[in-house]
Amino acid sequence: MKFDLQSFGRKCLRVWRVLRKPSKEEFIMVAKVSAVGILAVGLVGFIIGILMGFVI
Repeated sequence: MKFDLQSFGRKCLRVWRVLRKPSKEEFIMVAKVSAVGILAVGLVGFIIGILMGFVI
């Protein structure tokens, strides 16, 4: 599979044209959702760590 620089450039330009800066409310919502996801993954890891501590 050959890397096509021209095709890659066209795809990047297409994405660049639809980009926009998020509003403050949109940014805050994304930050909250990301924080909840990070905390959920951390909590699952913590629980697995505790369970493994009891098993081993």
